[in-house]
Amino acid sequence: MADIKYKRILLKLTGEALSGESSFGISVDEAEVIANRVKEVHEMGVEVAMVIGAGNLWRGIQGLDRGMDRSTADHMGMLATVMNALALMDAMERQGILTRVMSAVEMRAIAEPYIRRRAIRHLEKGRVVIFGGGTGNPFFSTDTAAALRATEIDADILIKATKVDGVYDSDPNKNANAKKIEKLSYIDVLNRRLTVMDSTAISLCMENHMPILVINLWDRTALIRALQGQEVGTLVAD
Repeated sequence: MADIKYKRILLKLTGEALSGESSFGISVDEAEVIANRVKEVHEMGVEVAMVIGAGNLWRGIQGLDRGMDRSTADHMGMLATVMNALALMDAMERQGILTRVMSAVEMRAIAEPYIRRRAIRHLEKGRVVIFGGGTGNPFFSTDTAAALRATEIDADILIKATKVDGVYDSDPNKNANAKKIEKLSYIDVLNRRLTVMDSTAISLCMENHMPILVINLWDRTALIRALQGQEVGTLVAD
């Protein structure tokens, strides 16, 4: 563990990370890719917690555009995050990693209820913990859930896993001259309205001095290099 900079991490994934080329649903292949990345760092002795979104299964904005009640739409999203969490758990346990899904919305038949001290105990025992159900409340995103859980479990860093190798000053897919930003302050992210995480999540991390690292999880070595303290992706910190 001497060469590891971060001992306990919270890995935030979008729901789309599970969808593969179809951009919808759950791809078993993509789940296995994520499981392999987690396995590599878990075997290094890193304690791993995860939060995953639901965009591959449900986008509440579609319902809101048709007049759906916001609370109903958000609760549907919470349920979808638990489905994604179960898919990830299955992929990781097939890799031999003991994994627990903890849900902020009680559904004891398929997931443990979220209890902070129990979650920390699982991590201490070498289990990967996946937090489903968001915060358990409507009007809060899974970005905010990730910031909240990272703070609650006393993670060393919140890692935002994307398919881009950091934060750019403009969309690199649309602007060939977009420049990557190596480091940002929380205030910079808020003032420049950069799409790192939503403003509630950024504010929560700022108040609790929780650093955020944006990396490309599909770069095979990015996560390992980041945990070793190498300059990877974009760091948001004080």
